[in-house]
Amino acid sequence: MKKAAIAILFLFFTVNLFAQENRVGNYGFRLGLTAHPNFGFIKAEGGKGNGVNLGFSYGLIGDFNFAENYSFSTGLTITTINGKSTEVNSAQYQLGNTAAVDIKYMMQYVELPLTIKLKTGDYNGVRWYGQFGLSNDVRISARQDAKSGNSVLANDVNSSDWTKFYRAGLIIGAGGEFNVGNKTSIMAGLTLNNGFTNITDNDYSVKNHFIAINFGVFF
Repeated sequence: MKKAAIAILFLFFTVNLFAQENRVGNYGFRLGLTAHPNFGFIKAEGGKGNGVNLGFSYGLIGDFNFAENYSFSTGLTITTINGKSTEVNSAQYQLGNTAAVDIKYMMQYVELPLTIKLKTGDYNGVRWYGQFGLSNDVRISARQDAKSGNSVLANDVNSSDWTKFYRAGLIIGAGGEFNVGNKTSIMAGLTLNNGFTNITDNDYSVKNHFIAINFGVFF
């Protein structure tokens, strides 16, 4: 994990230096840090979702400003998406045709969002934005809890063998950037990350989603 973090920092600082020397339309590139909670939930064709669960995301964010009010916004974060479901006929927990299993998915990804951000003009140091794009996620950890009634079937087991390596999602968000210095601004907003790929190897589809309360600082 330490080597991965060093590699991520090296990559983004290299991109930042390159972007500062090669500005697009004199609007430039902005690099920042983010750390924020999210609230994950599951939708399962073989059952139903079972509430929301707290997760977390942290890492680097960047805006390539190609016009005064338009940016290509991306980043590289470690994102944990937790969620619970109640499923029947789970391929991993064979308990009969009608047995229901309560499963908690604890998934961690390296997330690379590819989005377009549309910003308003600057009003007293505040710029509002809307955001739309694609989430590209590569799994780095997968754990599960499972029980049926009072019977514990799994407790924090490694589920990498029956969960998908890649996850894609649709990103829709909005928020504001608040100028606090000559080149520094604080970002705050809400994002819906709507997963549209199956995260398991089951015959039926299981998808995870989350709503994030976004916080970040651009330098």
